Amino acid sequence: MGSRIKMFSCFPYFSEGVVVKGFGRGSKELGIPTANYPENVVEHLPKEVEGGVYFGWANVDNGPVHKMVMSIGYNPYYHNKMKTMETHIMHDFKKDFYGSMLKTVMLGYVRPMLDFKSLDELIEAIQSDIKEADKQLEKPEFKQYQNDSFFFSNEQRSR
Repeated sequence: MGSRIKMFSCFPYFSEGVVVKGFGRGSKELGIPTANYPENVVEHLPKEVEGGVYFGWANVDNGPVHKMVMSIGYNPYYHNKMKTMETHIMHDFKKDFYGSMLKTVMLGYVRPMLDFKSLDELIEAIQSDIKEADKQLEKPEFKQYQNDSFFFSNEQRSR
């Protein structure tokens, strides 16, 4: 998979917005919590960003920057009617952070949005996406974005 990482001319793509309640499936059904962007952030995605799974970096309320994978699209397994941007931050948060400011930078594309025959198959694919993101984000060309000034408030930048 690693050699087929697809790049888009809009990368790095930076997004920020308030975390909103999604469908409640990430944590409960999948055991893989996600933070969802509101519609106005999703609507501003560049046209070339097609449905699929992406990797990059994320932080919440100007906190530490962690690796992330993001699902963009209609999630065929669940037959969503609305396009979503669902971010799984590769960190164990102790509580929900609805209403917090989420910042992400997308750096690469892992795979297209797919349908799955079972929930287990979907979970297996997501776990594989997480492993791929983890591997890609160790590469210097991607790792450098972990310290991008975008993630830090003006107060933090001046320290």
